Order: sequence, then structure tokens, then C-alpha cells
Amino acid sequence: MNQHSDQTGPAPISDGGVTPDELRRFAKQERRDLRDEAHEARHEEHEQARAARERRHEARVDTSKIVDLDAKLQDQEAHDDGPAAKHPRQERLLDAEETQEAAHIIELRDGLPTASKDPETIGLFGAHRRSFADQYHLTRRSKLKRLHQIGKIAMQFDALKGLTPVKMRLMFEALGPTFVKVGQILSMRSEILPQSFCDELSKLRADADPMPYSIVLETLESEYHRPLNEVFRTIDPTPLGSASLAQVHRATLLTGEDVAVKVQRPGVRVTMAEDVSIMRSLARGATKIMHNAQVVDFRGVVEELWDTFDEETNFLNEARNLSAFKRFCDDFAYMDCPTPYVDLCTEHVLVMEYIEGIPIAHTRELIADGYSLKEIGTKLVDNYACQILDAGFFHADPHPGNIEIRDGKIVLLDLGMTGRLNASTRAALKQMLFAVAKQDSAQLADALLRFAGTEAGHADYPSLLADLDGIIEEFGTVNLQDLDLAQFLTSLTQMARRHGIEIHSSITTVGRALVTLEGLLDKFIPDVNMIEIISEHIEHSKTKTQALKDEAGKLALEGHAALHGALKSMSEANVALHMLTRGELRTNFELVGSEEPLQQLSDMVNRLTMALIVVGLFIGSSIVYYAGMKPIIFGIPLVGFLGYVVAFVLSCWIVIDIYLKGHERRHRKHK
Repeated sequence: MNQHSDQTGPAPISDGGVTPDELRRFAKQERRDLRDEAHEARHEEHEQARAARERRHEARVDTSKIVDLDAKLQDQEAHDDGPAAKHPRQERLLDAEETQEAAHIIELRDGLPTASKDPETIGLFGAHRRSFADQYHLTRRSKLKRLHQIGKIAMQFDALKGLTPVKMRLMFEALGPTFVKVGQILSMRSEILPQSFCDELSKLRADADPMPYSIVLETLESEYHRPLNEVFRTIDPTPLGSASLAQVHRATLLTGEDVAVKVQRPGVRVTMAEDVSIMRSLARGATKIMHNAQVVDFRGVVEELWDTFDEETNFLNEARNLSAFKRFCDDFAYMDCPTPYVDLCTEHVLVMEYIEGIPIAHTRELIADGYSLKEIGTKLVDNYACQILDAGFFHADPHPGNIEIRDGKIVLLDLGMTGRLNASTRAALKQMLFAVAKQDSAQLADALLRFAGTEAGHADYPSLLADLDGIIEEFGTVNLQDLDLAQFLTSLTQMARRHGIEIHSSITTVGRALVTLEGLLDKFIPDVNMIEIISEHIEHSKTKTQALKDEAGKLALEGHAALHGALKSMSEANVALHMLTRGELRTNFELVGSEEPLQQLSDMVNRLTMALIVVGLFIGSSIVYYAGMKPIIFGIPLVGFLGYVVAFVLSCWIVIDIYLKGHERRHRKHK
């Protein structure tokens, strides 16, 4: 024991142990890390204090503006929803103290300043608008932190080693609501991802872990600024559904109605803004590298993503959509949607009628209750044709979870995503679908041009028509039951982008909705053919009298335009004759399709010129060589040596240019 206690000196270092130098370096690194962490903590405290001061200042200065905004919003809701939507809450404005408290709660919860909704101001050097980063308090530190989190999740799925379709779907679900939306959009963009990935990403649903019930109650109280027992009699603590964006609970109003309360998750909008800001930076870099936005428009995808999320995160939009769709359903005895309680809806809370029906996916239960699946499918598709082609206002996400059957009616749920089409787009879409149904190649070609917004004066019109002929040959001759609508719309989109034709996002929304509806029918109601029903709807949607009136109106408009065109042509012809008699007339000609031959001729002349220069350098250098001019390098006069080098380099350049141009032409020909 004594011997052991006397051994107080340092133990010898065995092979593979830590040396004193390494220990000192490790301690030094630890001290440096501690200093860095302390510095970051102080910096973060300063940032938080500065942000708190700004929020307090903005809350004090902008209280009156918030009151005005609240009054305008209530007036707008009363105007949009009609007299039936009036409620005592519309006659009560928040006083200054309540409004300031509400603004402060919203800022703490979402990190979104109330002043971000103020209109743009005018400064000394013109208009000034708050940037996207200022609006959502995005800093470089916060974006780097989020980027680190994204990278960590990507590494967990071994993204650098490659992703299978299933792993990509699971990774998007783990990354949160932003990437769930990205996956849903990419599932319709087969020009970006292979079809197997698109099929797997189409299964993405924004399911998430339930939000704590206490947070739900706090959010409701902060939105209503009063005790919940003054609004609801009961609220079920168990959620009906929980998504990455919001959570739905069943509740009972004081008046006894059963309602579904949709509560937005706190902070989800700021997280989305951070992700979109990161994606915009990546999209700008990808665009600069690819130098071609016709095949894959990354920036367009990101902006489409933000527009969709910006609309979905404002539940007042969904309340208005429900009210508008409810009015649309009044004309159909078999269609319905939940009734919104507009006076209880806010930007982050949606209260609507609770629907207790049979999901359309439960086909056995529907049959047991005496429903006909074919009748349900036929009425659903016919009504969807009315939404898209007649009303121009349609449900943009008709997946099985959003459709239920109750009391003999088809009830559409979740109108957060809707689409709108103007009259000209609806007319082009009708013509295209009708041409597909009738297998009329000529009419289909014209419909595709109108659908894509292509003008006859397109720079590469012959090539465009050739691609359209290929689409007609592939899809215009198949039977309706064999038509792959998803592939058809994908081919149309890819063709348009190859020719630099910009397709409006509303067209993409229509395609995504139709493909989703087609997938629902194929899985649950396979006896219903969507294209046949839509084409019959188009054919019988107008009476003969209405068709004659429309045709007469169309002829009148075309005759009016033709008359003015003829008068203008006569005036221009008079000017041209006057210039011709005075010798001032000049004519410009353009040979269509001559760009490539002229470019090849220009390349030939350039190569011939370079070849003459190379020959001249070789001959001149040889003359200098035999003249023996000094100075001499490698036995050759310096001037002659430089001439040989330049001639050799130019010769190599000519050979490489000929090879590359030939390879490019062969590749373009095969493509």
C-alpha cells in the first residue's frame, strides 16, 4: 500500500497514449472554443435586445395603423361575405391597448413585425420597401443555423451517397413543411426528376406530431383577445388531424354548433421564409451555372412554392374560398363544402362546420350505405369540369383525404389551395380537351398553341409545329381509356419550355389537380373515365341558342377587327405608294430558317482567314530562319521562333474548333 501511495509522479506514456504537447494543444483549443462561444452568446444577446427595442418602438408607433388595418379588414370581410356574415364582432374595434398587446403577441410568436404590413413609404431618393429579410427578421446567423440543420438531416439520410425515391420522401418529411411543399410541387415536374421519384413524392402528406394542447389554447386566446369560454363551450383536446402547418380540433360553440377549429403552428411562417431565402440563393447559383432556364426553371419553382405557402398560411383566404365555393355549390344538389364562421376566423385560426361523413376512400362502407361508386365518380368529375371550365374557380388538391360523402352529397374539404382561370385560358383548355376526346389532330394542334400562349410569329415556328405533331401522334390517336393524362400534360409542359414558352402557374395548378383527380378515380372508382365525362360536359354545356349567340358575338368581334385592319392596311398602302413614287421605299427581307446556314458560312470564312494567317506565319518564319537574323534561340532566330509558336497554337485552335462544332451539330441532330 505504501509503495503505491509513494508513486505520485507522472505515469509513463505507453505507445498510443497522449503526449504533453497534445494535451497543451487540446487545452488551448478548449479555451479558444470557450472564448468563441462566449463571444457568440454576447452577440446573440445584443441582437435579441436590439430586436426587442425595435419591436417595442414599432408597437408604440404603429398602434393607430393597426387599428385602421383591423377596421378595413372587417369592412372587407363584410363586403365579401354579404349581409349574412355580419356579427357583433364587426361592430367592435379593438382599443389601442388591446391592439398593442395583440401585435406584441403576434411578434413574439411568429417573429413577424406588425409594421411589415404597412404600405411602402416615399423617401428622399424615391420609394422604399422593406426587403424580404427585413420583413421576416432573417439574419445571416439564422439562415446559417437553418442551413446547418438541413445539412444534418440530409447527412442522416446519406444524401451525398444518393437517394432512392422512398428516402427522398422521408427526408422531405423530416425537413418540415417547406420541403413537403417542395416535394408536392416536384411530383408534378417530371422534367426535373425521374418519373419514379415523382410517383413517390406524390404520396407526401404534411402529417406531423401533434402540437401540445396548451399551445393550441394559448394561440386561440392570443387571436381572440378574450377567454375561450366566451367563444367555445367545449374543445376536444385530441386533434382530428395534425400537419406540419396546422392542427385541427373538434369544438362546440356557445350556440351549440359542432365546428372544426384549424390552428396554425407558431413560427411556421418564419421557418418557411428562412427556407425560401436559402432556396432563392441556391436557385440563383444554379441558374448562373446552367445558363438555361428553359428546361428547369429553379427560380420559378421557388417563387411558385412561396406564393402557394403565402396563400395557405393566411387562413382568411381559406375562409373566403369556403364562402365562395359554398355559393358555387348552391346550384348543385349533390355538392357541398363546410360552412365557415367568418366572424371567428383570423389569419392564424379557421373555424368551420364540422363534417362527419364517409371518406371517398372507404368504398366498402359507401357501398354498404347504398351509394353507387360510378354515380359518385361521374358527378364528381362533371362538377370538377364546371369548376374549371365554367366558373374558373376550382379546388386545387382533390386527393382522397379531402373528399367525403354525407347525406347524399359530395363534400370537398380543405380549400386552402384553389386555382383561378380567366375566360381566354378556359376557352383554350376546353378546345384542347375536346380535341383530345374527338381525336382531332388539327384542332388539337391549334388548342395546344392557344393553351401554351404561343403566337404564330414564334421565332422557331417550324420546329414548334414539328414537336406538336409528335405530341399529336403520341396522344391524339389513343383511346380515351388508354390516355395517360399526366404524361400528356408533362409532354406539353416540356415542349413549351424547350421553346422558351412561359406557361402560367395557373395551368400547372390545373394539371396537378386533374392528375390528382385521375389518380383518385383509378384507385377507387376505375369504371369512371374522366376525359369522356369532361368532353361530354364541354359538348353539352351550351344550348343551341347560347352557342349561336356566342358564335354571332365572336363573328361580330372578328368582323370589327377585320374592318379596322382593312382600313389600316389601305392607309399604310397609300403611304407605301407615296414613298415608292419618291424613291424612298426600302424593303427588309428575312429568310426563315437561314440562321444556321449563315452561321456555318461565317465559321467557314473565319477558319479560312485563320488558315491564311497560319500559312503566312509559317512562310514568314521560314524566311527569317534562312536569313539568320539575331538573336537566335534553339538555333532559330527569335522572330522566326515566335512566328512558329503562334502558327502552331492557331493551327491547334482551328482543329479543336472544327471538332467541337462538328460534335455539337451531331449531338443536336440526334437530339
